[in-house]
Amino acid sequence: MLTQDIVFRFLRSKPALNHSQIEKEAGLPSKTLYKAQGGLINLNENHLSKLGPVLRNYGFSEEQFSKAKVISIVNHKGGVGKTTSTINLGKALSLLGNRVLMLDMDSQGNLSQCFGIHQPETQIIDSLLDKRELPIIEIEPKLHLSPSDIQMAYRELELVNSIGSEKRLSNKLAPILSEYDFILIDCPPALNVLTTCALVASHECLIPIQPEASAYHGVENLFNRIFEIREHLNYSLRVRGIFFTMVHKNQSVHRTMIEHIRQVYGHFAIFDTLIETSTVIKQSQVAKQDLFEYSPKSNSANQYLALAQELATA
Repeated sequence: MLTQDIVFRFLRSKPALNHSQIEKEAGLPSKTLYKAQGGLINLNENHLSKLGPVLRNYGFSEEQFSKAKVISIVNHKGGVGKTTSTINLGKALSLLGNRVLMLDMDSQGNLSQCFGIHQPETQIIDSLLDKRELPIIEIEPKLHLSPSDIQMAYRELELVNSIGSEKRLSNKLAPILSEYDFILIDCPPALNVLTTCALVASHECLIPIQPEASAYHGVENLFNRIFEIREHLNYSLRVRGIFFTMVHKNQSVHRTMIEHIRQVYGHFAIFDTLIETSTVIKQSQVAKQDLFEYSPKSNSANQYLALAQELATA
């Protein structure tokens, strides 16, 4: 069933579409879409019935937009910006109008701590092992969090020994996919059962890479694990793309490494947006705030917003 939210999701995914032309083809009054997106009116059944056939001519499919896109942010090397990227991509996507759920699958709990969630009463691992619902905390109306902390590490072995362990997160997410546009999973810095759970539950994975030799080595092992999971456990999993973090644009070493990775992994999508090293990112981490809260006009916030726009228009 076509809804106003689904119409907006499709239009955000196709920013080149001319809204005035769509209104004309659908026989809608001028500025109808503009007013609806601005919250001045709601699209009624008559609007939606007229829009449906027109949007399909531009590639719209209800099945594509009726459920959340689940994306793991994964790299088994620590310190490459997985959690920072989950935090700020999640916030940026919500600012673009999407309903976003972030899952903290790292027992360090840094994603949860950024939003002031320490020692959660119920967390993801409890849901996976104790037949509880997935705990979801509202950070903002369009931004939600499912938290974790060190208890996940203590109970990881229980999960390893549980029947169907790899599919338990996927099963927990299935009933709530229609409630979100994006579900972002912050994976731990290891190719363990928690990372496997995340990838089995995902439609796509994003790979942050720091353009240095130490961060680049071992990436092939990560791709091999992704392909094994796709072959044996999740046939629909795909690599959405690679993006670069902690970039020094003026360093020749970084420029050379970026070019090398583009050549070696050019068969994957590689995002144009570069996340540069900045003091503001480090300061926001200390302050336990996302960039859009801490320094909304900073270059770093603008870079994550640009990355989110690339992701949302895929």
